[in-house]
Amino acid sequence: MSQRQLGSFKCAPIGLGCMNLSHAYGVPPSEQQGQTLLLKALDLGYDMLDTAALYGFGNNETLLGKTLKPHRDKFVLASKCGLFKNAAGMREINGTPEMIRKTCEDSLKRLQTDVIDLYYLHRLDRNVPIEESVGALADLITAGKIRAIGLSEVGADTLRKAHAEHPIAALQTEYSLWSRNAEIAVLDTCRELGISFVAFSPVARGFLGGDIRDINALAEKDLRRTMPRFTTENYPHNLALLDKITPLAEREDCTLAQLSLAWVLSRGEHIVAIPGTTNLTHLEDNFKAGEISLSEDTLAQLDLIMNQQTVVGGRYNAGTQKEIDTEEF
Repeated sequence: MSQRQLGSFKCAPIGLGCMNLSHAYGVPPSEQQGQTLLLKALDLGYDMLDTAALYGFGNNETLLGKTLKPHRDKFVLASKCGLFKNAAGMREINGTPEMIRKTCEDSLKRLQTDVIDLYYLHRLDRNVPIEESVGALADLITAGKIRAIGLSEVGADTLRKAHAEHPIAALQTEYSLWSRNAEIAVLDTCRELGISFVAFSPVARGFLGGDIRDINALAEKDLRRTMPRFTTENYPHNLALLDKITPLAEREDCTLAQLSLAWVLSRGEHIVAIPGTTNLTHLEDNFKAGEISLSEDTLAQLDLIMNQQTVVGGRYNAGTQKEIDTEEF
């Protein structure tokens, strides 16, 4: 499989987002199931794995460290700081240098590694200048704790300020057929500055996989139940759009998820996608999407059917949206 640039690293165009091995969507798999999936991912050729201190409140990093320590030289390891569970058990955004250093040390222990290849600031702390947070991350590079700096869910202005303080290797934000906010500015800004763009939720939190027909079947604590596009009012409309693109997958002889991933990768050579899954068949199918080239007609039809004007509902609810620095239509 061809590779794409990720900062100074090279990796397959499809990486593995590991969050749902610990929380957010449905019921997390057992530790043994999670280990089986991670090892299978390496066997298939996945060579970039993405985790965070927040995921499972540390349990996700622990799972990766326990499972993959003997295979550490086989993949690019990405993790995140600045968003975590605090001492009071609450979710907290904190981009101060002190907390960035502490989170990094904790992550290194859980991941059972001496260095994290790509370390993201998970969220912009609006109480801390971005230059200060990035300066602390640069100090971690000097100390040999991390190899490259990334930013998550920030807009183009913040990215430029950060990049002026220290070179940014990658920007990560949601990007898929139904989440086009990156097209406002950050996709082009990344291309201009030579920064890799990492698309999370490229299968629209499972929606574009085509298996979620009834939102009432989602687990009680499933994160999607809090998202506007999955409400009982909006979801039927969005499902109708999905039904319109199903024939395009059949025409291209691929799954809906592969169609969606191939579309994301077609938007630029500087893009890497990181779908997550707990399903071994989906794991293999997703990776194969890196080899699919869609016809120009299919790409045009996808853009026409599903875009920011046809999809109903925002990315996040009002409370969560306040934490996000990305541009809005």
